[in-house]
Order: sequence, then structure tokens, then C-alpha cells
Amino acid sequence: MENMTPQQIVAELDRFIIGQSAAKRAVAVAIRNRWRRQQLDPATAREVNPKNIIMVGPTGVGKTEIARRIAQMTSAPFIKVEASKFTEVGYHGRDVESMIRDLLEQGIQLVRVEFADKVREKAEAAVEERLLDLLLPKGSMMVHAGSGGGGTVDTDDSVERREQARARLLEQLRAGKLEDRPVTVTIHSKSVPVAMFSNMGLDQMDPQMSKMFENLIPDQTQSRRMPIAEARQVLLNQETESMIDREKLTEEAIARTEQQGIIFLDEIDKIATAEGSGKGGPDVSRQGVQRDLLPIVEGSAVTTRHGIVNTDHILFIAAGAFHSAAVSDLMPELQGRFPIRVELDALTKADFVRILREPHNALTRQQQALLNTEGLEVVFEDGAIEAMAELAAQANEQMENIGARRLMTIMERLFEDTNFDAPDMVARGVTKLTITPDHVRRSLASIIKDEDLSRFVL
Repeated sequence: MENMTPQQIVAELDRFIIGQSAAKRAVAVAIRNRWRRQQLDPATAREVNPKNIIMVGPTGVGKTEIARRIAQMTSAPFIKVEASKFTEVGYHGRDVESMIRDLLEQGIQLVRVEFADKVREKAEAAVEERLLDLLLPKGSMMVHAGSGGGGTVDTDDSVERREQARARLLEQLRAGKLEDRPVTVTIHSKSVPVAMFSNMGLDQMDPQMSKMFENLIPDQTQSRRMPIAEARQVLLNQETESMIDREKLTEEAIARTEQQGIIFLDEIDKIATAEGSGKGGPDVSRQGVQRDLLPIVEGSAVTTRHGIVNTDHILFIAAGAFHSAAVSDLMPELQGRFPIRVELDALTKADFVRILREPHNALTRQQQALLNTEGLEVVFEDGAIEAMAELAAQANEQMENIGARRLMTIMERLFEDTNFDAPDMVARGVTKLTITPDHVRRSLASIIKDEDLSRFVL
């Protein structure tokens, strides 16, 4: 991802998202600038601030989907948070610094996977040794050998016979002949201590205090009997954790979070205060959230249980519908931290047609794949797709405009009976279903007419 050009990033987004080229280009350039900054000398790089983006557009036009696909494409720490979930410090709820702690946790998970890959071969060899020890305990007089459990080997006679027995067991292990053999594994776990001291979440407590509480409670151990197939994964996790240098892991995760972290801040319009609104009630809390959010976006040091994270170079991508407020209703200081603003277009019938036909994950393809598992082939006529797009656009005009989400409603309603009856249809010999324009209109016209489609919004 880091080496992808802006054109390549946009091309990848085009596989899943129709239109919105301006938003795609802005995000692609912002991601590429992360790579460009890393090529600079440290002194210059420190002065290059991320160009944060704010995306404005109605619901269901692709704002969140762009962020979600970027998250899948990048190896950088990434989280999506909703601004409406935060409250001003002093109010009950989540504080804005919790998103930095969540971002660091994502970074730790990413780095842990990379570190685990590096020690995987060594860890797998250690797991084999531990499984052999469980199957052939040291000091035992006899051990069962062979996949059927028949025959015994005297392990006390000589070291040589014991090694021969281990070699036979190892061969059977690698051949998968002992996967169902039960063994007893000791599992270590640590309970979450926060509930003992507070009804708040872990991210609400002081990081040092939560870490202290965690250290006060010893590890809990329990023995479980399980087949080797299950025990192998449990032991692999234990061996991998023991081989990973936690200090290096934390250092790398903090560095990656600071230099490559991306936060998608959704529903930012929910904390905007519309011009002319009163100064009391919820507006006080909204303004408080903006004030608390400002230093995080500008760049500050956030204390976490793993160490201090500087937010100076974290990229923020904000999004909102801004139906009842405007970007200008945000604090001027906060507006200034989002220099790139992108307007996303409302979706038309033509867009809906493309959404149903072109994306790699189109709803039509998903429905075909689901019913194909029952042995039922679904074929969409071109006119049927046009009809679905027309009805979706009509419904958005007559009712609340929920963008492409309306297509999910259309699809579920259209296949409501088929999804229920598919097994019986195949049993009766029906293996192909052709969706025609008439079939679409018969299935959906009545609820469009009654303006009752909102009952089926998912």
C-alpha cells in the first residue's frame, strides 16, 4: 500500500466504489504523501504536517466505504470512530483521547502479526516438542505408540528407546494421524481488573492506574483436555508470545501509530453547532467535544498504558452529511485543521445501475453466490437491474434519501420469498431463476406506492 501511486489507489477503490472521483483522489494523494514524507530527512519530515480531509455528502454515497477500503488496503494502524459517541471531559461517556489509545491497540495487533510471522517457524518447532512431551511424559514407564493406540514402548530401558518412540510419534504428528488424540494443556489467562474498581471502560481509566491494577492480579491457569488439533493452535499462540520481544513490539507499534496512523472521524456534523442555535443544552457538550478534539488533531501527547503517543502526524479523515449544519459551523480552529474539503455527489439512477453491475462486491453478485450454495442459479436481465435502480431512485426521492443503502432494502425485499423457499425449489427441480423487469416491479411496486419501504431499511 505504501508504495502504491495515487492512480493505483484510485483504481483499487474503483473496484468497489462507484463515482466520487474527487474524494478518491484526495484520499489517494493523502496516503501517497505519507510515503513521500517518509523519504525525507528527519528534520524536514518533522515539519511536514498531514493534510487532513473532511468529506461532505449525504448518507449512503460512499464516505464510510472509502475509509473502509483504505483500511483494508493499508498496513497502517486505522480506526473508524463516530464523533457523536464522544463527550466533553467531565461528562459521562468516552473522551476523545480514547481514539488514540484504540489506534495504538490496532498498531500493536498489526505489529504483533508481523513479529509472529518472523518467529513462526521456530514457534512451530517448539510446539512439536511440547506435544511430544504431552504424549510421552518424561519419567513415564510406558507410552502408547501408533495411531490406533496399540502397542507400547518401554521408555525407561534406555534413552535410545525413548528417542525412537519420540521419532515415531513425531512422524505420526506430522502426518496428521494423531489429530484426535486428547492431551492436557495448561492455559494462562488474566482477568480484566477494571470492573473491580470502576464501572468505566479500560480506556476511561488513567492508563498508569489501569496498568497497575492489571499487574496486581496474577495470571490464572487452568488445565483443559482437548484434541491435538485444537491444542496445537493454543500452544502455538503461547510459544509465539514467549518469543516476541514485547518491548520492541510496543516501540514499533507506537512509532507506526505516530507516523502512519489514520483515524476516520465519522458524523463530525453531529458535533457542529448550527448558526443561530441556542447556547444551552446539547450545544454546550458539542462545543466541548470540539475543544477537546482540537489539540488531538493539531498535535499533542496522549498518555496510554503502553507509552506516550504523539498525534502530530496522524492523518484524520472526517466525514458528515451536514444536513442541519455546515462545515463553517465547526470551530474555526478545528476547520483550519482540515484544509482539504471534498463534496460527494448524491447518487442517481445511473449510479445505482453501475453499483449493481460493476463493483467486485456488487449486491447482485452476492445474492447469486448465496443462492448458488443451495444449487439455485440466479440470472438478472439487464432490464431487471434498470428497474431496481429506478425504484431505488424513486424511493429515495419520495422518502428519506439513504443513498446506496436503499439498494440493500430493494434486494432483500425482492428475494424475500426466494431466500425462504430456495431449498424446496431445488428439491422440486427448479435450479434456475431469471429475474425480469416485471418480476421486480411486481415485488416492489406495492411498497413503493404505499411509501412503506422505510419499514424494511436495514
